[in-house]
Amino acid sequence: MSGNCRGIVVAGLSGGSGKSVAAVGLTAYLRGAGLRVVPFKKGPDYIDAGWLGRAAQHPCYNLDPFLMTPEAICSSFGRHAAGADVALVEGNRGLYDGVDAGGAFSTAELAVQLGLPVLLVVNCSKATRTVAAMVLGCREFDHRLRIAGVILNHIATARQERVIREAVERYTSIPVAGVLPRQGRDIFPMRHLGITPHQEAESVQLAIERLAGIVAEHFDTVMIRGLLAPVEVPAFPGASGGHAQRVAIGVLRDRAFQFYYEENLEALRAAGADLVMIDALSASALPEGLDGLYIGGGFPETSARELAANSGFRASVCSAAEQGLPIYAECGGLIFLGRSIVLEGAEYPLAGVFPVTFGMGKKPQAHGYSIFTADRDNPYYSPGTTIKGHEFRYSTVLQWDGKAEDLALRMERGTGFMGGRDGLVRNNVLALYTHVLAPGSPEWTEGIAAAARRYRAGKGNPVSGFRPSGS
Repeated sequence: MSGNCRGIVVAGLSGGSGKSVAAVGLTAYLRGAGLRVVPFKKGPDYIDAGWLGRAAQHPCYNLDPFLMTPEAICSSFGRHAAGADVALVEGNRGLYDGVDAGGAFSTAELAVQLGLPVLLVVNCSKATRTVAAMVLGCREFDHRLRIAGVILNHIATARQERVIREAVERYTSIPVAGVLPRQGRDIFPMRHLGITPHQEAESVQLAIERLAGIVAEHFDTVMIRGLLAPVEVPAFPGASGGHAQRVAIGVLRDRAFQFYYEENLEALRAAGADLVMIDALSASALPEGLDGLYIGGGFPETSARELAANSGFRASVCSAAEQGLPIYAECGGLIFLGRSIVLEGAEYPLAGVFPVTFGMGKKPQAHGYSIFTADRDNPYYSPGTTIKGHEFRYSTVLQWDGKAEDLALRMERGTGFMGGRDGLVRNNVLALYTHVLAPGSPEWTEGIAAAARRYRAGKGNPVSGFRPSGS
């Protein structure tokens, strides 16, 4: 694909460098200047992607070299950037950080694959000339990569800015394209997992407008627009969406359940699904006529009181599961299908599909990429299917009236639910801690769509342990 779209990658020296502040602010500024910005987020991330999407007023898409093949990345990037003025990709962690010492699946590797320049954000706290040494090291580390500009973050004084700017430009020949002054308070609202999701944050638009204002005042926006490179990515064919039989799949999407990859929803639509968005906090019951239900991740613990109070909705989900409705639940969705969650000594009842009581740890219980293989019957994955995903949770299993060997998925990498396994199964329900990105795992889409079509063809017949390969 070639056209008028131009792109850039916003990266940092490390996590916490300020790249999200720069990326969201720049996205908001460019959109305010009348440009159509399509944002992308590198890596398995929902929260930053949500803020980027709000700033762009356009869905943000994830590009993950670990979860996706190079062809899938090019296809997604090419299709979604088509028609945009700017494709802005926010990296994750440090520029060269990958899953090993060789930097596999790093932001730098993604930028090279896409042929995009990098705008490097550097935290300058308690430093001056040393910043130039760090930038020079990044420039020389991989000559395939072009670092086109530098953003200086946490600048305290005009003198500090002047010394760093002069040193960076003298020793690296890379221009300083902007400054983020040290702030007296966090621009993004924060909590235990980092940035608060925009769905739960107060004054979201004010925060985005503040970021756009900082960019307008402290970035050389003319320079940055000149640094954008033409997007030249071949457009691989996407899904046809030519399914004769449509199915209705409900999606719990509200303050409690926020973590959905836009690509997953697109993939379900392309597979013949009409998506029905449902607010689990306010709906009295599941809508009639559903052929399936998808419950993504999120923070059910922050809405536990409201979920518990909505007893009619919880009962309708449990009843639907008993009647064989296909339900696929990830992480927060898994928690919701449990018996209850205990928070600060209070126990809140949940949907009760599985006999599990959850709690919350003070530290992450699982964090990072994961791989599982289906080695037990389940409604969505044929035995032998191996899927890449990721985990990030603080929740703990306080009590479970089951056995690890009953879980349908064997963890090849990652933690899972218990004992190196994941995937609770009941009737046509599969609930697991692992998040899946559809473009990297087409089996996910195929399994959910096939289960919904089977249910539509024979409502009310629970099929425990169905093997999708026979559909």
